[in-house]
Amino acid sequence: MQPDAPANLTLEEHRELARELRATRARVKELSNLVAAIYGRGNGAAASFLKAAEAVDRLCQEMQEQALHDLPGFHIDGLYR
Repeated sequence: MQPDAPANLTLEEHRELARELRATRARVKELSNLVAAIYGRGNGAAASFLKAAEAVDRLCQEMQEQALHDLPGFHIDGLYR
């Protein structure tokens, strides 16, 4: 059974999720650069790491938009950046 209206994340939940996603984004980019440096940018694993890094970037952008929707009136610019 689904609720009538979806629940929003709280400010503290967004802050915690943002910290985790920023750390994940940094680590995936670091690993992407490492794999590309070792195997070359044309390597399949390097390309997959790049796609993963881009996906995490998109997720952060989408969560920033969601936070703006969930928390009107709060100053949260750059929370997920």
